[in-house]
Amino acid sequence: MTKHKFSGTGVALITPFKSNKEIDYQSLEKIINHVIDNGIDYIVTLGTTGETPTLSPAEKQEVARFTVQTVAQRTPIVVGIGSNNTAETINAIRNFDLQGIDGILSITPYYNKPNQEGIYQHYKAIGEASPLPVIAYNVPGRTGVNMTAETTLRIAADCPNIVAIKEASGNLTQIMQILQNRPEHFLVLSGDDSLTYPMMALGADGVISVAAQAVPKTFSDMVHFALDGEFAAARQNHYQVLDLMEALFADGSPAGVKTALHLSGLCENELRLPLVPVNEKVFKLIQHLVNVKH
Repeated sequence: MTKHKFSGTGVALITPFKSNKEIDYQSLEKIINHVIDNGIDYIVTLGTTGETPTLSPAEKQEVARFTVQTVAQRTPIVVGIGSNNTAETINAIRNFDLQGIDGILSITPYYNKPNQEGIYQHYKAIGEASPLPVIAYNVPGRTGVNMTAETTLRIAADCPNIVAIKEASGNLTQIMQILQNRPEHFLVLSGDDSLTYPMMALGADGVISVAAQAVPKTFSDMVHFALDGEFAAARQNHYQVLDLMEALFADGSPAGVKTALHLSGLCENELRLPLVPVNEKVFKLIQHLVNVKH
């Protein structure tokens, strides 16, 4: 099964809100227990799925503290800390209470579009400053810049504290170049739920997943089957949830997964602006697919 504490299925947690838009810690506790009880391998808090751009620094720290307390050492915990300002990211890591946290997920700089050398130097500086291992996160659809396979491999070779890449480029050729040439210690994790199965067939080590929050057992079983080389069983699970995975991203994320969790009775269907709930057509599609899965 899992070889490393960040291999297998990591779940990118939402931040549930009440109708008054305050953080709903009771629902957060339910969701954490739900995914752990259904076999996921580790928790990722305060990523994009957690709507971190709309959380204050104090809220981020409280969410992390509550998550550590609720997980109670049942699984590892990764916390998202990143920005498009390298010095600010390092400062945020140094000032964050990391007690009970096992790793940091840090996104490639967005909006200001650094070149490949700038991305390399950004991660090199973060890796040297962080007291915890770092998972780099390449998601060009959100950042506006792609970290190439060459840059990822350079970081993997030169920065021992950067231990993994969450790769969400959607480019299988790029992914295969990383998998083929990475150092043995460096993990490659899917950042696209629907590509997790094909990426693991090519040698990836797991996923940091949004959809696994809605269907944790089916998804984590798929990943564990793949880790064990049981690809026929993994493929069956993959196709069982493929339509749902697509629907969860059809009108924005985390709006889709919040809909699914709301329909499962785990949280309210509340987001903070500028995000809003999914449209009626997508809501009905997710409703149908959640009922099918249950």
